[in-house]
Amino acid sequence: MKVDLFDYHLPKENIAQHPEEKRDHSKLLVVNKSNDTVKHRHFYDILDELTANDVLVMNNTKVIPARLIGEKTDTKAVIEVLLLKELEKNTWEALTKPAKKVKIGTVVSFGNGVLKMECIDIKDEGIRVYKAIYEGIFLEVLEHLGTMPLPPYITEKLEDQNRYQTVYALNPGSAAAPTAGLHFTKELIEKIKEKGVEIVEVTLHVGLGTFRPVQVDEILDHQMHYESYEITKEASEKLNYFKSINKNIIAVGTTSVRTLEANYNNGFHEGFYSTNIFIYPGYQFKVVDSIITNFHLPKSTLMMLISAFYDREKILKIYEEAINLHYRFFSFGDSMFIKR
Repeated sequence: MKVDLFDYHLPKENIAQHPEEKRDHSKLLVVNKSNDTVKHRHFYDILDELTANDVLVMNNTKVIPARLIGEKTDTKAVIEVLLLKELEKNTWEALTKPAKKVKIGTVVSFGNGVLKMECIDIKDEGIRVYKAIYEGIFLEVLEHLGTMPLPPYITEKLEDQNRYQTVYALNPGSAAAPTAGLHFTKELIEKIKEKGVEIVEVTLHVGLGTFRPVQVDEILDHQMHYESYEITKEASEKLNYFKSINKNIIAVGTTSVRTLEANYNNGFHEGFYSTNIFIYPGYQFKVVDSIITNFHLPKSTLMMLISAFYDREKILKIYEEAINLHYRFFSFGDSMFIKR
């Protein structure tokens, strides 16, 4: 299957450069899979779309200020490091620019030596593995030295860094936000609970897949990168029970979709795992019944995922309609609810 099948033209003005003033005032495009109908609403209207038979599964990962600008200790060359994944304590996999200047043994200094990163391994695609050298608590050091790793299509400055976090962000570790969750407010979540909707939290730390475009012609030639996830004992028990009584499992975001589908094997299982699951048309969904998601980049793995869930041609037609109606796309953009 050709990657070009998931391409579409997006005018530059449709790319959201900043979030809506109020999180839940973004637009919401509601798609009903059973009868192929489309409705145009606002995100706060999602209350009307949910019932007591629904379960929202949310990814409670928290974005860390993972973008660091430093210099080589020997030549003073400027190096940008984007932390992607903690392999073990104080050992990080990171996207590096310019990667060719960083060899094994290279030390990059940040904040006049407050943090040093020594390269201990070289991987493909500009990735290096570093040993972090610092004093104190690493996340506090990052808060002082790092910045939020906004996607490259966002060119305007983000005044409030918390707007690139969900209101339920809990477990630090992501290089990007699970953006479908950005539309929820604490007040909206309380109203959803009052309606009898169940909420289950899982954790998947978003990694390199968010930053890497698909660079092959054939889908099967694309390799997904591994991302770490966790399902707690409480979450696995709840999910198994809700599935047994046929509740409607709604994944909030593609990261939640991937977590649920990767973990399910004759039931959900607690623990820490990693997954490189790649969902594209032809995939048979095991547990996800409905998806809340944003509008995704052309030819991206996320376009392939939602095309697998619904229908590629119908998705592209809906995207065209959304563009014509001035929906805002990508991380700070509007939302889509694909209902079973």
